[in-house]
Amino acid sequence: MIAVEKVETIIVDVPTIRPHVLAMTTMYRQTLCIVRLHCCDGVVGIGEATTIGGLAYGEESPEGIKLAIDTYFSPILLAGDASRPAMIMAALDTSIVGNHFAKCAIETALLDAQGKRCGMAVSEFLGGRARDSLPVLWTLASGNTAKDIAEAEAMIACRRHNAFKLKIGKRPVADDVAHVGAIKKALGDKASIRVDVNMAWDETTALKGMKMLADVGCDLVEQPISRNNRAGMERLRAAGVIPIMADEALRGPVDAYDHAVRGAADVFAVKIEQSGGLIAAKAVQAIADAAGVALYGGTMLEAGVGTVASAHVFATFGTLSFGTELFGPLLLTEEILETPLTYGDFVLQVPSGPGLGITLDEDRIAFLRRDALSRPTISIPAAQKG
Repeated sequence: MIAVEKVETIIVDVPTIRPHVLAMTTMYRQTLCIVRLHCCDGVVGIGEATTIGGLAYGEESPEGIKLAIDTYFSPILLAGDASRPAMIMAALDTSIVGNHFAKCAIETALLDAQGKRCGMAVSEFLGGRARDSLPVLWTLASGNTAKDIAEAEAMIACRRHNAFKLKIGKRPVADDVAHVGAIKKALGDKASIRVDVNMAWDETTALKGMKMLADVGCDLVEQPISRNNRAGMERLRAAGVIPIMADEALRGPVDAYDHAVRGAADVFAVKIEQSGGLIAAKAVQAIADAAGVALYGGTMLEAGVGTVASAHVFATFGTLSFGTELFGPLLLTEEILETPLTYGDFVLQVPSGPGLGITLDEDRIAFLRRDALSRPTISIPAAQKG
């Protein structure tokens, strides 16, 4: 038996390179809960949990995740065998309801430790990778049409991204569609343009908006209506106006199965945190493959650790028709890994070393952690408030 001797959780705040505007919030920083599992054989596994805008997106927040792990997860972890990740996760599922993001961080750390112990990449525990790199899109979320066009053209020119997602839903539909149409017209066939509504529309507005978006060359609409309105998603998909993707509504294999049976989405956005872990994300993939639903590798805008964990999962997918959006580290002003991830030629290279294949930059973590005495306070400029 290999015991977990210490469970360590750290809150880390990292500013974003620009305000990131979504339907439900505007992000000026990303808050991470970094997990370290210190095992008796000297191996340390790392994991990450984060959300979008604290509690603006869902039921968990980084602060709440830390509290849950410290209070409820730790006793189970300290009593378990770190060389048996599946047994520990089963024990957690038996004793703790929900808490998908926290469970994902723990499973990531357990698999990272096991990979280091065995000299194998995490992807090999998930069936083996089908690819060594992943196509990655970029989200244009400044809300300013001219800025977004300039940003997209720069990304294409340096061969970093050639697919873009626009965050819409805060403005009137006509204004949003004009914004999308102007960007598509400027970029033409050089780029794929998709939109994410983040549940901001009702069903009637969504049908109208989807028809207008199709007319201006949009390729995909992500979660246009509430995660709870599955019948509405089914009706919108049946309209056949434009491919529709489920995101917030997919909180694990059970939701994926229900959407597949209903025919409520053309595409599944697979997210390891929303799914409840890496193994659960693989189950979502299996359901999609069986039902003929296309796949997209989603993100919760994780930093390096969560992004790499997702990459190991998505690298095992046989098909990724709509690519991935694993750009989280690029949105942040600070790098938390000793060796940054490699982006270029429109893809992300998946690390191949043992475990996750990454190492934390301990100096940056020490500086950025919320309880660091030497760290200056992150403030939002007055011009960006409101």
